[in-house]
Amino acid sequence: MTASTLVPIIVGVIFLLLALRLLLSGGMLKAIVRALLGLSFLAASAMFFLGGYDLLTYKRLLVEQPVATLQFVKLAPQSYRVLLVQIDGEEHRLQLLGDQWQLDARTLRWHPSLASIGFKSQYRLDRISGRYADIIEQRHGEQTVHPLQVSPYGFDAWQVLRQVPWLQEWVSAKQGTATYQPMADGAVYEVTLAYGGLFARPVNSEAKRAVSGWR
Repeated sequence: MTASTLVPIIVGVIFLLLALRLLLSGGMLKAIVRALLGLSFLAASAMFFLGGYDLLTYKRLLVEQPVATLQFVKLAPQSYRVLLVQIDGEEHRLQLLGDQWQLDARTLRWHPSLASIGFKSQYRLDRISGRYADIIEQRHGEQTVHPLQVSPYGFDAWQVLRQVPWLQEWVSAKQGTATYQPMADGAVYEVTLAYGGLFARPVNSEAKRAVSGWR
């Protein structure tokens, strides 16, 4: 039994015990008040029990959504200028070295019991970097890594969620969601995010040609 059903059931048990205590208490005038309160607690108990049972029928909603587009211009061998436009219109103009680009994201996925009351899965594009096709170059070549977002005031809530053990029962904070493709002059890619992670799709002929030759 998961926490999403256990918590409502525990609350239901508490209301049930309170209801029994009130209904079984003695007294005349006070007994009526106790009875009304007891019936209210019984109704609340039933609501929580039924709510916990109903949560067992829910499945996570998986929606794939676009998060960014990337456009490349070749400046020199293994040197590219990239224009990254996020879905909200925020732009990043950067230079990458290497043969491939890699985009990393952070994701927050809340426990279903929290998701059922409005906590939505969230993501943040973390960084973009250049990669080399040759492993020797990858180890010893000049590396380019650009952060795309930093935490304001230096407080990183995502790190806290990863490091506090009991919070990990309620939210999954993951890094390593990444996608990479070859860089090419004029290539345009669309990046989407789904439950399984980031996915890159070549949009124009230059990108499709680069992917075809790379595979």
